[in-house]
Amino acid sequence: MNKQFAIDVKEGLSKTPKRLSSKYFYDEKGSALFSEIMKLPEYYLTNAEFEIFQKKASEIIKILGVTNQKSFDLIELGAGDGYKTIELLRALDSCNFQYQYTPIDISAKALHQIEGNIQRQFPKKKISPKLGDYFHILHELKASPLPKVVLFLGSNIGNMENVEANAFLNQLSENLSKGDKIILGVDLKKSKDIVLPAYNDSQGVTSAFNLNLLSRINSELEANFNTDLFEHTPMYDEQEGVAKSAIKSIVNQEVEIKGLDMKVAFKKEEQIHTEISRKYDDTVIQKICLHTGLKIVGKITDSQNYFADYIIEKQ
Repeated sequence: MNKQFAIDVKEGLSKTPKRLSSKYFYDEKGSALFSEIMKLPEYYLTNAEFEIFQKKASEIIKILGVTNQKSFDLIELGAGDGYKTIELLRALDSCNFQYQYTPIDISAKALHQIEGNIQRQFPKKKISPKLGDYFHILHELKASPLPKVVLFLGSNIGNMENVEANAFLNQLSENLSKGDKIILGVDLKKSKDIVLPAYNDSQGVTSAFNLNLLSRINSELEANFNTDLFEHTPMYDEQEGVAKSAIKSIVNQEVEIKGLDMKVAFKKEEQIHTEISRKYDDTVIQKICLHTGLKIVGKITDSQNYFADYIIEKQ
């Protein structure tokens, strides 16, 4: 049993309102479902950021200022399958840059996947994947005298409240040296008719992804959630730019979780909050960079202005 998972589930389902962390979406099945989500026509985020790296990589490289450096460390937090990053690597290689690419992830499977993808695209390239927590590994890498470029893509920071995001960037900043850069990928604020379908696709893949969290609790903690009695519930506040996901009970019911020696009562329409996905503009990005020692030095968007990659420098 994953002890931290058990602790967090017990704590989250004891709260009012109930909540479960989105970080637990990604068991083997959840990761496979998310890979499907990223290919859905409604899920614009992946294609928008991919367009930036495919068509504007040279602009990114120029803002990074690596043209004057003999070599540097390229570090990616939560690398996934490397689909977008490969476009940046291709652009760097075409300019004959010398760099060490280090993807960091808590999933050994994800690291194996990106290693395989890069070897297929660049048979001679050596990469240095690191399994574990971002900041523990970044602290180890801090000793390297080389300049660093850290990638945090896919609007992963959007899963945090602004206070959390500020603390995250502050911790990231503490592991960098003056002049080091961050490429921060974020989803931009836009209308409800564009955003909401990305979290409620017509094929029901996002619903399956969200409800899989209950199936994981069943499997790992001996619970008896009936996923047919719950439904995926997406919401979006256009003014605040915040998308949220929840799992809603459609009846009054009680669920037993034997592994936690607890029973959880649900009222009809009661929700378990599972995920926040914040959308950004320049004002919000500046706010989460306050008092972190980081400064925005560039911003590149896709052709529809759906997504942006901010270039941020350690002062």
